[in-house]
Amino acid sequence: MPLIFLNGGAMRGGPLNYLLEGAPFAGEAKTAAQYRFYSIDDRFPGLHPVAYGGAHISGELFDVPLEVLRNRLLPAKAQELELGVIALDDNRSVLSMMLRLPNLSHPQLIDITDFGSWQSYREESTR
Repeated sequence: MPLIFLNGGAMRGGPLNYLLEGAPFAGEAKTAAQYRFYSIDDRFPGLHPVAYGGAHISGELFDVPLEVLRNRLLPAKAQELELGVIALDDNRSVLSMMLRLPNLSHPQLIDITDFGSWQSYREESTR
């Protein structure tokens, strides 16, 4: 089963975690420092690869069966996201949902890279 890096609502305790159908948690992880991180309309986050100015983004790894990916996760993803392959800070490559390139001009896109995680951003934005 492939590992998938999750950094939004499908993480443990999140409102979309049920989509994983009990897929095993495989640990906390950070991306390599080659991504910017965005909030899309304050509904969900999205990663975007960059050549410079990137940072480590925190998330969780899950060992997801391909059937769960095909039948549950992909149909539920937002149209602004697409499945891709990212690099982790330990040089592993894993699946992750990423921001589609045309959406970099989305009017409700907020760069939240400096927060380092969706949870940190959400905690700060609700203060």
